[in-house]
Amino acid sequence: MIAAALVALSLTLSTVPAGPAATAPAAGLAGAHKKDIAMRLVSSAENSSLDWKAQYGYIEDIKDDRGYTAGIIGFCSGTGDMLKLVELYTRRKPGNVLAKYLPALRRVNGTASLKGLAPRFPADWRRAAKDPAFQRAQNDERDRVYFDPAVRRAKQDGLRALGQFVYYDAMVMHGPGADRLSFGGIRKTAMAKARPPARGGNEVTYLNAFLDARKAAMRAEEAHEDTTRVDTMQRVFLKNRNLDLKPPLTWKVYGDRYTIKK
Repeated sequence: MIAAALVALSLTLSTVPAGPAATAPAAGLAGAHKKDIAMRLVSSAENSSLDWKAQYGYIEDIKDDRGYTAGIIGFCSGTGDMLKLVELYTRRKPGNVLAKYLPALRRVNGTASLKGLAPRFPADWRRAAKDPAFQRAQNDERDRVYFDPAVRRAKQDGLRALGQFVYYDAMVMHGPGADRLSFGGIRKTAMAKARPPARGGNEVTYLNAFLDARKAAMRAEEAHEDTTRVDTMQRVFLKNRNLDLKPPLTWKVYGDRYTIKK
């Protein structure tokens, strides 16, 4: 009888609607919709377009001493991330159209040189970009090197979706290194000015300190000295206290106006 009563009670409780305490917290940047928003925001700054999925085939030498810049987050031939991407693609699909450039990519790593790549590499990159396997490789390397580490670090610092995006965008542009012009150095400078929420600080105050440090790093490099992606994008969201990065979002980059309605 006791066992039967316990079963009946369990069944009754399982049908009771969950109260407010059972409500799931708002998803951070890693939620599918917020991640897509993050990609559109980055694409507006990197490619002057919200259509980030059209950027798999993007490739250009933007004269920033990093060689070719290409793909959905600007993989560079001079910084190693393009090499890692092509190595991953080749492990998954041996004999692909980019595999023959691996020796050249290894030689130019750490330099601005295009030797062994120009002039045919861009056309072959665009050919590869039509391959779903290469698109998946770009997505996976974006997540491994930039997106996942940025979101993880931001969560450890107690930051919500906007702060997670601020970290991600900085990591994409400046790289995940520790020197003063890389993400690690920018964060260190910000931490010297303000405490993040995880250390008892105010989230808005800390993010303002981080964006100040980010602007200083951008101005130190000629190719990145235009700071509108901070001034008229991220700072706008922060001024509006939109710490969860909730649409609608309206911003400008390089004078162009963009809106994400939902």
